[in-house]
Amino acid sequence: MANLAALQQILGVSFSKPSLLEEALVHSSYINENPTLTLTSNERLEFLGDAVLGLVVANKLYQDFPHCDEGEMTRLRTTLVRRDTLARMARTIKLGDHLYLGKGEETSGGRDKPTNLAGALEAVIAATFLDQGLAVTRDFILRLLSPELQKVVNQGAGADYKSQLQEFIQASRQQTPAYHVIEAIGPDHDRRFTVEVRIGDTVLGRGSGKSKKAAETQAAHTALEQISTDFTR
Repeated sequence: MANLAALQQILGVSFSKPSLLEEALVHSSYINENPTLTLTSNERLEFLGDAVLGLVVANKLYQDFPHCDEGEMTRLRTTLVRRDTLARMARTIKLGDHLYLGKGEETSGGRDKPTNLAGALEAVIAATFLDQGLAVTRDFILRLLSPELQKVVNQGAGADYKSQLQEFIQASRQQTPAYHVIEAIGPDHDRRFTVEVRIGDTVLGRGSGKSKKAAETQAAHTALEQISTDFTR
């Protein structure tokens, strides 16, 4: 069973209803193997926590990056709230040690699976919100997210688009984007390149420039803009 008192110390949050925190730790596999228990899985809390996290991060980016447009803020938010980032945050507080898992999930390394850790952290965020309100939850999120936020601050909005795209694609699809020159026109002293960035046969974006590097950068930028559009639909 989870040591709720110890976890609350780590979180820096004292719950009025510790049962909410306990619910945030219950993986569906535990319920499936223990159907007679009165515990509920953390899936509903995970849903709410995702929304609360998104709100807090969006507000932080809006306040700290006044010169970023919607697309740039969307990309930064995506980096901060994606599964692998949340899993890293969960590991810093050893959240996996406190999860309620079924035997099969436990055996398969469930305490360190990014999906389980990210989901549990979102559920803990929701439990904190329901028990303590938005102000305490915001402070908790920003304290935990501080190292990741610092990376964003250090990179700024002008971070290399190719690096941003590669990081996002590797995290979300476990693949690496590839760049292909599809056209090179003009004399050697004034050549213009057109490049596509792809995953397999799927074209993510296209760009042009006076060098291959410039065209690749523009293609990555276009791909990121499309990704941002997809996320805001």
